[in-house]
Amino acid sequence: MGAVTPARGPKQPQQERSRATRLKLLEAAVSCLAERGWSGSTVSVVAERAGVSRGAAQHHFRTREDLFTAAVEHVAEKRQGAVKAVARNLPPAGSVARTWIIVEELVGLYTGPLFRAALHLWVAASDEDQLRDRVTALEAKVGREAHRTAVALLDADEAVPGVRETVQGLLDMARGLGLANLLTDDTARRDRVVEQWAKIIDGLLAE
Repeated sequence: MGAVTPARGPKQPQQERSRATRLKLLEAAVSCLAERGWSGSTVSVVAERAGVSRGAAQHHFRTREDLFTAAVEHVAEKRQGAVKAVARNLPPAGSVARTWIIVEELVGLYTGPLFRAALHLWVAASDEDQLRDRVTALEAKVGREAHRTAVALLDADEAVPGVRETVQGLLDMARGLGLANLLTDDTARRDRVVEQWAKIIDGLLAE
């Protein structure tokens, strides 16, 4: 009798493998951009970090600009989804504790690797024409989604005078805290600012 060939497990469908490769590239691109900046983040560097060939990377993303704008958009959507999920485990409506958690989560959008990566992309876009329009549109899209997320979590009525501007001011403040955190650990001051803004927002929404 001949040797019995071991049974092989089912092959991963091509579509799933392609999707997995794309996700690896997107995550690796944001990590590289956050750590190395625009000048140090090439397609080859990202492909190596993702564990795929340069050819595979270029199959998914025709240009460097395609890769990095898609990466920042993907991770921004993922991060915003995580912030929205917080709504399932919040303290009761109308409590300062609830507002504090929401403000802290919104500030978190601007104080991690994603914000650092996005900042490098913005700076590059200010000098490179082929990036500027794409990054401007991406920033507007991400900003609108962050605003909608904030309004939904806070259950804010923007028909009330001043509410929309206060929510936008909260997000602008969060972006400023993110910038302050780039060079030094600003955690202690940030915690105090978050606490104060939670009180301000809570007081406004209670009116």
